[in-house]
Amino acid sequence: MQQLNGRVAVVTGAGDGIGRGVATRFIAEGAKVLIAELNETAGQAVADELGDNAHFLQTDVGNKDDVDAMIAATVERWGTIDILVNNAWGGGRISRVEQKTPELLAAGMDVGFYGPLWAMIAAHGVMKENGYGRIVNMCSLNGVNAHMGTLEYNSAKEALRGATRTAAREWASTGITANIICPAAKSAAFRRVMGEHPELEAAADASNPMGRIGDAEADIAPVAVFLASEESRYLTGNTLFVDGGSHINGSSWAPDLGD
Repeated sequence: MQQLNGRVAVVTGAGDGIGRGVATRFIAEGAKVLIAELNETAGQAVADELGDNAHFLQTDVGNKDDVDAMIAATVERWGTIDILVNNAWGGGRISRVEQKTPELLAAGMDVGFYGPLWAMIAAHGVMKENGYGRIVNMCSLNGVNAHMGTLEYNSAKEALRGATRTAAREWASTGITANIICPAAKSAAFRRVMGEHPELEAAADASNPMGRIGDAEADIAPVAVFLASEESRYLTGNTLFVDGGSHINGSSWAPDLGD
């Protein structure tokens, strides 16, 4: 039986990587999915590939008006929202702490923290009224372990983890759950970083206890399906490390940041 039959979901950053993998599995499990993606070409291509139960909306998750419109458009199209997956990330630059600019840090927080928080708040009213809501926020082992070179990403994702746990506590009696996945997958962001630092990909694979970085659809998306389903109704405020065991002892690889 399809685990998400009849459910309505929003997946941000669904034009590639983890977001695309999650959207694909959600559709296979019977959900209707809003593909919220900044890249119009990529987002529309995913929606076309997934068929009638998918709809693309160009969305800049760093812009509150876009985020509010994303939730409103979902409710207008399908009458409700049951599931919210905050996955989108864009930008960032590998550099030392002292080299980060105010603009880079602000952009990281807008996309990685404020955007997901605005989406949670915008979806809350409908979810509370329905007595059912599943919020799945993609965070990162980068923040938990404080990986070098990615201060803006680490900080935004750890702020989001704190907000998710707070919302989980405050909304626990309403039927809304809020959980975190810290994934290890060869996402668009992963590929971008590895393109800039090709020496890191082999090191990342080698440092993983399972010997590989995960696949977005086969390894990460099934956990998102579980967290989006009725089966996870007694699970909230948790961080699930879907990372092949990388969190156990941390990751030893590090970029060369120069002097």
